[in-house]
Amino acid sequence: MEGGSTVLAAVALILGVSLLLAVLRWLAAHWWVPLLVLLAAAGIGAAVFCARAAQERLAQEGRRALRLALTGPGGIDQLGHDAFEYAVRDLLIRDGCRARKVGQSNDQSVDVLADDPLGRRWALQCKHKQDPVGGKAVGVGVLYSLAGTYQRVHRAQVPVVVTNGRFSRDAVKWGAEQNVLLVDRELLGRWASGGRPLWELMPRIPAPRNGHRT
Repeated sequence: MEGGSTVLAAVALILGVSLLLAVLRWLAAHWWVPLLVLLAAAGIGAAVFCARAAQERLAQEGRRALRLALTGPGGIDQLGHDAFEYAVRDLLIRDGCRARKVGQSNDQSVDVLADDPLGRRWALQCKHKQDPVGGKAVGVGVLYSLAGTYQRVHRAQVPVVVTNGRFSRDAVKWGAEQNVLLVDRELLGRWASGGRPLWELMPRIPAPRNGHRT
C-alpha cells in the first residue's frame, strides 16, 4: 500500500509540474493577457475611487446647502413668523402646488393651505423658533388644535405642522398615532435645500383624490 501511495504521489507531482510549466509557457507566449487583466483591475479600482469621491462631494454640497437654507444669510432661521409662513407657501408652490397663506388672528389653526398636483389639500401650521436648537420644543397642543380644524373647517386631507425647531416627545408620539405629519428642523432643511416635493420626503401621506395614484 505504501508503495502504491508513493507512486500516486509521484505521478501527481509530475502532472502538477507539467501543468505549471504549460501555464508558464502559455503566459510567456501570451504575456499581454496578464497585462490586460492588471490594467482592467486598475481601471475598475480607479472608477470605484472616483465614484466614491463624487458621492462624498455631493454629500458635502448637500450638507452645505442645508446649512445655508437654515442658518445662512437670509436663511429660514433669520425669518420672522410672518415671513416663515410665506416661505413655507413658496416651497409648496415650488413643488407644483396651488398654495396661499391664510394665517392671521382668526386662522383656525392653519397658516398655509395648499392643493397638490395629485388632488390632496394640505393644511399647514407653521411654528418659527428664534432659538431653534436650544429653545422650547413645539408641544402637542399645537397638534390638538390643527387636528380639530383641518378637516371640519378647511376640508383638508393632510395636516402638517412645520417648524425650524424640534417637537416634544409627546408631540411626536401623538402625531404618529393621529396621522398629523411633522416637519422638524432636519426635514425642513432637506426640503428647502433640495428639489424634491414634501410628499416624497415624508411617510404616511394620504392617498390622492380623483383617481390619482402615487
